[in-house]
Formats: sequence, structure tokens, C-alpha cells
Amino acid sequence: MGQQLLNAIFLGSIYALFAVGYTLVFGVLDVLNLAHSAVFMLGAVVAYSIVGLHGGPFWLGMLAALTVSAGMGLVIEFVALRPLRRRGAPPLSALIATIGLALIIVALIEQSHAGGWLGWLWQDGANPVRFPPGSVPNPILHVAGLIIPGDDIAIGIVTVALMLILGWIVRATSVGRALRAVAENQRASRLMGIDVDRLFALTLVGSSALAGLAGVLFGLALSDIDPYIGRDQVELRGLAIIVLGGMGSVTGAVVGGYLLAIIEVAVIVAGYTNLRAGVAFAALFLMLVLRPQGLFGSRVQERL
Repeated sequence: MGQQLLNAIFLGSIYALFAVGYTLVFGVLDVLNLAHSAVFMLGAVVAYSIVGLHGGPFWLGMLAALTVSAGMGLVIEFVALRPLRRRGAPPLSALIATIGLALIIVALIEQSHAGGWLGWLWQDGANPVRFPPGSVPNPILHVAGLIIPGDDIAIGIVTVALMLILGWIVRATSVGRALRAVAENQRASRLMGIDVDRLFALTLVGSSALAGLAGVLFGLALSDIDPYIGRDQVELRGLAIIVLGGMGSVTGAVVGGYLLAIIEVAVIVAGYTNLRAGVAFAALFLMLVLRPQGLFGSRVQERL
């Protein structure tokens, strides 16, 4: 049981990284960025292409993944969200636009194996791939009868460190205070001299970098990279996590990530492996029915 709990903690770390990006964008822009799962996949694919296809070191693949993912955040902001925002389009329009961007990104990666300007990135069609053995040192630790891979320890440390840094930024810096002000009232923030558009772009860059990092760590830990890992592995889970934790709550996204991972592992241990895919949806449905504001969300009264 201890081994399974450790597995849940390491899986929850990846879920939490992914979901924090979701909830950051929703908390500031009040829109769900459904291209987030495609950026998650893109980070993993870019890192794999550098390391697996071109023999580069893992640190270079990681750096390239973070750079490309952050850049994709700017694309999402300037191509999809900002034009709609300036036209006063409803949130549903932004939601549909990000779905379209996600489909385009996945299609480009899926077809890049045919050659052309994306041929350096992917050469395996839709077939799953993994980082070459030895890409990252992975000592195996044996503690109290538990088997702990070194890369799982690194994933947990990176996740906790990033969450602490992000929490400090949001709570104790001028950028964090500006983000909270914009999330509360965009119009008042503009009147106070806050560059709202700049903060929107910064939020998309940061959340996309987190998604790309989560994708790389997912591919490293589970050895399963393909054009659909974002859609099939984390998209619904990310939505379930931010509903569980509370929409717009960074703390809730972290707790929700670990909670969902523990629930999934418990289902597997109980022998219901085939039900794992439905756990996220069941958790989302139950939370919406029993506590719509989530564990750390606050109840919002609709203004009439």
C-alpha cells in the first residue's frame, strides 16, 4: 500500500503542475484555455525530439520545451484571446477558439512525420515513443521496502518547489497583487494604471510553461509520448482537478491534483483498472452536485 501511495504522490505532482496552469488562466482571464492540453503535449514532443531524435542532452530538451511552450502561450493570447477580448466577445467564443487551436497543434504534430518544416520534431506518426534509456540518471532507492525511482523524487521536488515559488509570487509580489486585482475587477485595475493586457500575456506565458514542463515530466515518468497525451491523459483530469479544488484557486489545484491521483490509484488497487478513465468525470460530477465552489473556492452570489 505504501508503494501505491508513493505512485499516487508522483502522479499527483504532474496533475498539479498541469492544473495550476488551467486555474491561473481561469482565475485571471475568466476563461478556460482548452489549448492547455495541446501545450502539455507539445512540451513533451519538443523535449523528445531534441533528446530522442537528435541526440541532445536532456537539459537542452527541457529548455527547448519550456521556451516553445511559453511561446505558444503568447500565440494563444495574441491569436485567439486578445482579439476576441477587444471585440467584447463572450467567454464561450474564447473557449471555442482555444479548442480550435488545440486541434490545429495536435494535427500539425501528428502529420509532421511526413517531413517538411516540422519533420525534425516528430517522425513516428501517432505511435507512442519514450525517451532513450539513460537520458536522465535514474538511481533506484530502496527505503523501508519501498522502491523509489530517482526521477520520481526529482518530479516531486520540482513540483513542490514550483508551487511554493508560485504561491509566493501570487501572495507577496507586486505582480501577484496586480494579478489578484485584475482577477477581481479588470476595469478598476485599468483605472489604477495596471497594464491588464501585459498581465494577460504574462499569465499565458507562465501557465503554458508549466504545461510544457508537466508534459516533459509525464513523458519521463510514464514513458508514453504521442500527439494525444494531452487530450487522452490530462485534459479531463485537469478540469476535474480545478473543479475539485475550486475554480481559480492555486492551492485548490495542487490539492485537487494529489487527491485525484490518490483516488485513481485506489481504484486500480481495488482491481477496477478499467474504471480509472471514468474517475475524473465521476469526481467532477459529484463535486458539481455536492459543492459547486470546490474545496477551496468561495460561493459566489449571482447579481440580479
